[in-house]
Amino acid sequence: MNQQWHKSSYSGATNNCVEARETPAAVDLRDTQNRNLGHLTFPGAEWTALLTTACTDRA
Repeated sequence: MNQQWHKSSYSGATNNCVEARETPAAVDLRDTQNRNLGHLTFPGAEWTALLTTACTDRA
């Protein structure tokens, strides 16, 4: 698993984006412009459910 922060692939060249970091048990998200405010942590199952719902609802 990649445990370093990386920008969303949807961010393009702007700094207005979200950064993610995957751990074995969870996904952490933070605002690139406000890194000092911390991050949100989502357990793996919740993150998977969110992505599944988002991808299903787009169709």
